[in-house]
Amino acid sequence: MLKERTPLVFVHGRWLHATSWGPWIELFRDAGYEPLAPGWPAERDTVQECRENPDAVANIGIDDITTHYAKVMSSLSAPPIIIGHSFGGLVAEKLLGESLGAAAVAIDPAQIKGVLPLPLVQLRSALPVLGNPANKHKAVSLTEKEFRFGFGNALPEKESNELFDRWTIPSPALPLFQAAAANFVLHSEAKVNTANEDRGPLLLISGTADHTVPDVTTRSTLKQYRHSQAVTELKQFEGRGHSLTIDSGWKDVANSILEWLRSKEL
Repeated sequence: MLKERTPLVFVHGRWLHATSWGPWIELFRDAGYEPLAPGWPAERDTVQECRENPDAVANIGIDDITTHYAKVMSSLSAPPIIIGHSFGGLVAEKLLGESLGAAAVAIDPAQIKGVLPLPLVQLRSALPVLGNPANKHKAVSLTEKEFRFGFGNALPEKESNELFDRWTIPSPALPLFQAAAANFVLHSEAKVNTANEDRGPLLLISGTADHTVPDVTTRSTLKQYRHSQAVTELKQFEGRGHSLTIDSGWKDVANSILEWLRSKEL
């Protein structure tokens, strides 16, 4: 009798389309999992459709995204492993904090409530959104230059531009405003239940050259879990930027996650 495959849900971050997980889905399916990569609420099926309909995702917040994925997960055969990147990493942490997943991997996760460091490069990468308060309830697109700074800074310019052309979509600005104000809002949507003792294992991953979520931010996220005895670990990728899930080195990151899951017998 064949063993039932463990479900696995990928959650993408801001400015990338769900189909950017395509190579990961193939790799994890070959490794014996049952992966899927749903888009965010109201996200169109293709990159081009998203670019043509930016207002469809305007004003979508962190709780909207989290509830959307929780509903997807509730229809699965078992609590899934959750792998999220950037704001998808924050969502993965929230879902795991509520014990809705078997385990989670948060890759360059957006900062949660309680994280204090705000490096200048992180602030600069957020300026296309936060620089204009009128953006809060809109969808915002990056320019090629902005993508190069925030995602592709550790890549050759040609590769960064190719990734921009292939995967970038307009994204709601609201989650970034919510995360930026989290430490000043009592019931912030960026709050995660970091004290949960009964949740599954969590792996945080950082790229040491990341401008959008710098390594110091991810290390500060790790400290937020210090009051829980549940497994929380950090893996750093030297010289990698925010593009590490979609650039030519993606498989190094993916294989390290597979190794970690096997070490946890997941």
